[in-house]
Amino acid sequence: MQPVIALVGRPNVGKSTLFNRMTKSRDAIVADYAGLTRDRHYGHARLGRREFIVIDTGGFEPDASGGIFKEMARQTQQAVAEADVVVFVVDVRAGVSAQDHDIANYLRRLGKPCVLAGNKAEGMENHAQLAEFYELGLGALHPVSAAHGQGVRSLLELALQPLNLPEDDDDPMDVQGSGAIRLAVAGRPNVGKSTLINAWLGEERLVVFDLAGTTRDAITVPFERQGQRFELIDTAGLRRKGKVFEAIEKFSVVKTLQAIESAHVVVLLLDATEGVTDQDAHIAGYILESGRSVVIAINKWDAVDDYGRQQLQRSIETRLAFLKFAPLHFISAQRRQGLAPLWKSIVRAHKAAVCKMPTPVLTRLLLESVQFQAPKRAGGHRPKMRYAHQGGMNPPVIVIHGNALDHVTDAYKRFLEGRFRKEFDLVGTPLRIELRTSHNPYTDAKKS
Repeated sequence: MQPVIALVGRPNVGKSTLFNRMTKSRDAIVADYAGLTRDRHYGHARLGRREFIVIDTGGFEPDASGGIFKEMARQTQQAVAEADVVVFVVDVRAGVSAQDHDIANYLRRLGKPCVLAGNKAEGMENHAQLAEFYELGLGALHPVSAAHGQGVRSLLELALQPLNLPEDDDDPMDVQGSGAIRLAVAGRPNVGKSTLINAWLGEERLVVFDLAGTTRDAITVPFERQGQRFELIDTAGLRRKGKVFEAIEKFSVVKTLQAIESAHVVVLLLDATEGVTDQDAHIAGYILESGRSVVIAINKWDAVDDYGRQQLQRSIETRLAFLKFAPLHFISAQRRQGLAPLWKSIVRAHKAAVCKMPTPVLTRLLLESVQFQAPKRAGGHRPKMRYAHQGGMNPPVIVIHGNALDHVTDAYKRFLEGRFRKEFDLVGTPLRIELRTSHNPYTDAKKS
């Protein structure tokens, strides 16, 4: 499971700017879920090969007694509980405040790894004013400038240090060794994740057991179906009760994001009676961003009439158009209807994600596609595509080499994607196409 860093501090110290810097985003919202009412945003970040989740929180007042400030405090406390490491952000130009002391006291009581980050410290690295922050009792202050990016990398190195993450880990998505497909069921609360999981476990008459989880009680349930081993990654709040697993509907954004990142295939479960909500679209967007294979399952299909089904299908076509590569299944987890075809799509999506595409076949298909429909000329440039090779798996990446490829349109990339998908049966997986233009050494010579 990916580790979690929570950014906390009083209002206007620059937490969102630091969040944007860490996640390399500009909008401070990577996965903003309905029901998380005040400034608790989740983003995906990496430092080298180390990947982690960052939580941006609202202004924190630990002792807030009412109104919106109490709700913001509750949201921040939840973020801290979900985190492996807390980065406490202070404003070095404003100095230490009483509110900073309250937050520091709260964090010290928790005993969780904590790093003190002094923001807006450009030009103040050795300023005497920084020494006053030692009175917070959280160790040395690490000056940063979120706006300019100064000190952010060293801050992340320090924050990740207690987690002992490997610098050069093997590809976490490589399943050739274990042979097990890691499967996550993602969706909003009450869409039927627990019912579906229970149907799977009961239907297959499985013996299940605990594997080591994380501090947030994430559980992996191994089981086998028709000779194929799976590992079900808990997002529905599975809990052990004696020798039986009891599924409790409990929504945790961090657990959902971590499960998606850890999975090979994600089943996105929707509720037919409610259509596609903003929350569904956010989860779907994160699955796509993570590059995971996905199968869409519409649960409670038996509970809607023909008109409702037509409305739902239109809603899927418009709101989830970016997942048009994903197989769509209509199921009833409670009645155990439609589960067999769903399994077939899960296996097929995983096969597509780890598909090996030989360079000669890719290049032949590329040249045939260009001969059938050449890319449009842009100004004085006509893109020239020479050869293609595979650049990665899960998701599959196809790298195309040639000249003037920066002029290739998105429409033409979609055309190529369709040809590649059809040739290699890439159903259920995102496909990424990278265009690399060859460098002409004579261009620089002419300029000089």
